[in-house]
Amino acid sequence: MDCAEDDCENEAAVRLHIPWGENRDVCTGHARVQARQDGVVAEPLDDMDWL
Repeated sequence: MDCAEDDCENEAAVRLHIPWGENRDVCTGHARVQARQDGVVAEPLDDMDWL
């Protein structure tokens, strides 16, 4: 599955649980930035081969 961010073609590897919005599946690059916000929880997706 592709990253939920616009114009990103990377594979989603992390589910972000966002208390003020919908959960999003994003690539590791976008997760690294967005998970720094207070209240956001990053959870690795289990279906990734490299985990």
